[in-house]
Amino acid sequence: MTQTFFGNFDLASLSIWLFWVFFALLIFYIQRENMREGFPLVDDDGEEAPNQGLFSVPDDKTFKLPHGRGEVTVPSGQRGDRDDLALERTNAAGGYPFEPTGNPMLDGVGPASWAPRRDIPELDGHGHLKLQPMRGLEAFSHAAGRDPRGKPVVTGDNKPVGTVTDMWIDVPEQLVRYLEYELDAEYGGGTRLVPLTMTRIQSNRVKVRSIFAEHVKDVPQIADPNQLTMLEEEKISAYYAGGTLYASEARQEPQI
Repeated sequence: MTQTFFGNFDLASLSIWLFWVFFALLIFYIQRENMREGFPLVDDDGEEAPNQGLFSVPDDKTFKLPHGRGEVTVPSGQRGDRDDLALERTNAAGGYPFEPTGNPMLDGVGPASWAPRRDIPELDGHGHLKLQPMRGLEAFSHAAGRDPRGKPVVTGDNKPVGTVTDMWIDVPEQLVRYLEYELDAEYGGGTRLVPLTMTRIQSNRVKVRSIFAEHVKDVPQIADPNQLTMLEEEKISAYYAGGTLYASEARQEPQI
């Protein structure tokens, strides 16, 4: 590497400068591609923010979804944020929190918020339903731990509201994701789902601490008893999660 050409410019210098130029272009490309989700940015009023960042938003790119589910174009073709939020400002300045104006658990705001995912079931890599009730899966059975089926569902105010009837399985992951329970007639009847992570399976009951008996009738229901859409998942999970704060006024007070 002691030979020079074009005067004092040598190959080692050329190599390192080519590397730095390539590396800079790579960072620029990766950062712009990373902006296909969540951009353009918006302010608290839903208007496009004046500062979109150091890098410009990339040009539109259209992706073909698997299993014949159409196409999606990003960034401009993204589904917009929900425009029906029951919230109001607490201060005219930006950055201050918003307060619910109605029933936040039903309105889906704050901890009970949900994203407008597509109202179709999630599929595995082979195009099969990812989430299915165990009653339709001959290859699955309960093998360890406490079987929740047949146990009463007890809410955070220690009232029994129904009975667990089935478990919903994440088939490719081989995990229980939801419990299905039948509501007692005094609470409106019908079936509801609850995320397994929001329950505690005890020896004689299944405890759902986040909501109270008065709230179970409003748990979002599913349209098809044998499949669960991504939007339904969002709303169900958000409802129980929101109850952790909004089920009672006492939970919204400072905790010491």
